[in-house]
Amino acid sequence: MTDSIDFNEMNRQVIANFRVNGGKGSGMAEGYPIVLVHHIGAKSGTARVTPLVPYVEGDRIFIFASKGGSPEHPAWFHNLVANPKTEVEYGTDRFPVVARVLTGAERDAIYEKQMELQPQFREYADNTTRVIPVVELERVK
Repeated sequence: MTDSIDFNEMNRQVIANFRVNGGKGSGMAEGYPIVLVHHIGAKSGTARVTPLVPYVEGDRIFIFASKGGSPEHPAWFHNLVANPKTEVEYGTDRFPVVARVLTGAERDAIYEKQMELQPQFREYADNTTRVIPVVELERVK
């Protein structure tokens, strides 16, 4: 029998370590870029924070609704679609963003770049029949 993973506890630890270590991943997240995405529950209205591994290109931050290649989108994705105006923590900065779901060639190009940097994202895509959404977190100026 395998041990089940408590993702809520794991996320709490990643978030706490991120904040203690000045916006850097540690423990299970060591060596990975991390962005903390704040979002509001689409149904519950509850404020939540999810740590994610982004692809960053200049000032642009992209996140991926991979959910490890599961057949359904993660809850945070539905929350951002319902409430796209939010905030993120990246490095030591916290700032407002608007979430925008990419489509077509733009989505494909960014996902390809993420797979090159983080090979596990290719496995996620291979493990599901759905197209994994790519979301740009556009900084509000």
